[in-house]
Amino acid sequence: MGEIKYYSEEGLRKLKEELNYLITKERPAASAAIAEARDKGDLSENAEYDAAKEAQGLLEARISKLQDLVANARLLDESKLDTSKILLLSKVEIKNTKTNTKIAYEIVPESESDIKKNKISVSSPIAKALLGKRVGDIVEVQVPAGTINFEVLSVQR
Repeated sequence: MGEIKYYSEEGLRKLKEELNYLITKERPAASAAIAEARDKGDLSENAEYDAAKEAQGLLEARISKLQDLVANARLLDESKLDTSKILLLSKVEIKNTKTNTKIAYEIVPESESDIKKNKISVSSPIAKALLGKRVGDIVEVQVPAGTINFEVLSVQR
């Protein structure tokens, strides 16, 4: 049995969509590629057949992993989350106390992080330092270049 992971509604929907696509589109395509390669004759020297079988094996491994993730996924009930402190799925605005630069992040499950969309993983150093903090708190974050202090400006859902 796999490890239980928490997802937002959007994250779980994307996971299920990918699984559905792999099962309904990719799996039949892989079978067709194997059949096509098999029809080309001698299997002992058929590199195309070997490649198609290997690709199918990788696809089946991915499908199996996704099925395990979906089976062990838990949906976060956002209505029950405390909005006064920073938790998973919090949208936070923080300010670098040295440079006065403001940054907004959403703290998301590891599988949903996307720095281009300012979605940081709950296991990242900044998120770990922010968890449980409230507006006005000063947070010390260890980064490769040293220590940065951030002030929590706002917390939302």
